[in-house]
Amino acid sequence: MVFKNVREWLEAPAAGVAERGGRLNVLRGAVARVTTPLLPDDYLHLANPLWSARELRGRIVEVRKETADSATLVIKPGWGFDFKYQPGQYVGIGILVEGRWHWRSYSLTCPPNWTEPGRGGGRLISIAVKAMPEGFLSSHLVGGVSEGTIVRLQAPQGGFVLPDPPPEKVLFLTAGSGITPVMAMLRAMDRRDRVTDVAHLHSARTAEDVMFGAELRDMHDRHPTFTSHLHLTGENGKFALADLDERFPDWRERDTWACGPAGMLDEIESHWRAAGLSDQLHVERFEIARSAVGEGGTVTFGRADRSVEVDGATSLLEAGESVGVQMPFGCRMGICQTCVVTLSSGHARDLRNGEERREGDKVQTCISAAAGNCTLDI
Repeated sequence: MVFKNVREWLEAPAAGVAERGGRLNVLRGAVARVTTPLLPDDYLHLANPLWSARELRGRIVEVRKETADSATLVIKPGWGFDFKYQPGQYVGIGILVEGRWHWRSYSLTCPPNWTEPGRGGGRLISIAVKAMPEGFLSSHLVGGVSEGTIVRLQAPQGGFVLPDPPPEKVLFLTAGSGITPVMAMLRAMDRRDRVTDVAHLHSARTAEDVMFGAELRDMHDRHPTFTSHLHLTGENGKFALADLDERFPDWRERDTWACGPAGMLDEIESHWRAAGLSDQLHVERFEIARSAVGEGGTVTFGRADRSVEVDGATSLLEAGESVGVQMPFGCRMGICQTCVVTLSSGHARDLRNGEERREGDKVQTCISAAAGNCTLDI
């Protein structure tokens, strides 16, 4: 029992990672003085890869198939992870493939402070990934990653969140993998026994393509206040927003969260705007709406002393990651400003609107591409 408690203390998140301070890190600082040139983390990592205060890490403990082309990844985070995130937020995940770290952001699908029976009571997180034809990392995570794999993590963030307590009347509109952040919201409501008047419409090509289908049916059966509607586009075509009045007569009275393909979200935003209800709509996008491309060129990462030649459609963030530069990022959508880096020389172009950035400007690397040769201060 004593060993188990010590192990749980060692593997549990610290008060913060190294730069956040705290008594635990004061102790690490003292130990560092007598272990130089190696830091305490260098020794701890040999015992357990999750014992690090330098960066957030996690271990994949289960890969669970959801559909033929999607899977849930259950991850045990190590020191420094904040489990008090809000349902609907996303987390950055880095995975080593063929000697190179690849980073992406995925919505958390679990409620905060989640534990799973049979896993010793330790707190876990989960994400769900749908393999995309053009997505190298998503395909690897769904079909190639194994249990026990160590990943790097970034702190949860994002503004597409469910408040606590939730609104009295809620409408969720999702399609495809857009269900993932909403699943965290539904699970949080279920766990807290606060399932208010909730209506959910999910679109998928076939019934076999529905992620979390069995769980949604179970929630529908257990909660009289939760109504789950499934719209199969393979049989019925795209759901028409004009049918909202018939399907959900009180939709104008509901706070709405929508996540799915860009075209669907554009239509929803337009429909809510026409109804004068934009303040009741919350939208999460997984892809950038691009209206421009750059000219391409050689991108140099000054401090990392690395360069790569890219086309005008490749973002500066993707360019850096392709040559192993640890680039800052968050939403990868041009919203959160986490990825901002100074342009040391040359020009870059905003992929959303074509605006040009020049030497000395701050650029959002996730939505900017090279407009000729350029250098970033990173």
